[in-house]
Amino acid sequence: MSASGHVSRSPADRGFVIVAVLWILLALSSLAIIFSAYLAASARALAASDLSLQTEALVSAGLELTAYQLTLTDDKTRPQYGAFHFGLDDASVGVSFTSEAGRVDLNYASKEMLTGLFVVLGAHKDAAGEYAERIVGWRTRPVPGSENVEAARYNSLGYSPRQGLFTHVNELALVAGIPEAFVDRVLPFVTVFNGSPDVDSSIAAPEVALAVDKASGKQQDSFGSPALGASTASPNGIAAAAQAPAGAQTANPQAAASTAQSPCYRIAISIRFRNGHRTASEAVIALGDKTEPYRVLSWQNDVEPRNIVLPRRKG
Repeated sequence: MSASGHVSRSPADRGFVIVAVLWILLALSSLAIIFSAYLAASARALAASDLSLQTEALVSAGLELTAYQLTLTDDKTRPQYGAFHFGLDDASVGVSFTSEAGRVDLNYASKEMLTGLFVVLGAHKDAAGEYAERIVGWRTRPVPGSENVEAARYNSLGYSPRQGLFTHVNELALVAGIPEAFVDRVLPFVTVFNGSPDVDSSIAAPEVALAVDKASGKQQDSFGSPALGASTASPNGIAAAAQAPAGAQTANPQAAASTAQSPCYRIAISIRFRNGHRTASEAVIALGDKTEPYRVLSWQNDVEPRNIVLPRRKG
């Protein structure tokens, strides 16, 4: 101790203090970096959550406005398709809607209609007939007391066929014998919400309209013979009506274009925010009554955006 009463420190002690202070400063700077990163991540998460909430609200608004337009008219004068735009919450929203009557229903379409669609989409005639046969087998209840031949086809796959109505079009991928790539080609033209074997070819995609013509015998196949489905019976003599699921009504394909109607509509919603971000959603609704104007049957976000192109009615 010095004469003045102060404690003298050796150079080693002073060095230790300096190192300790540096460690404290390093720890504080690390804490600041971590906190900054946390704030940045939180801001991004909140922004993403906010965008998701905005998107959901805008899609809901699109569904509400579509249902409102469709319920302004009665069943006979209700439009089969349409489109409109609106702006809300710093976003521009484009909406198009089309009746599900423009798609082939996997649950009720005849084997001839399915075969014709598959041929139009590029399948060989024999393969198309086999695919249609497997779809009919998937959706048809087995006869009690008889051998379940259809279920035996799936033993090697490790699961059983539903042998009931399709609940979703993606279930088509589970049907035995249909290549995955071909399933992807078929999905844009089929539905489980039409509720009828009929198709309105005036609002259908060209591929579906051609399949309707093939099933009705108006078109000939590449071999020059009448189109598949010109007869209501298959080669083995089983009538198409017997192959349809229980409760399904067989229809006259020639009258399908004029009689096909469905209470279900597919709605495509494209949203463009002011910051340039774009997103698209697709939903299917079923129109109801005054108590419940509509029900959402299907809702899918982040689908591939597409330009709205209204179908042209045939003269």
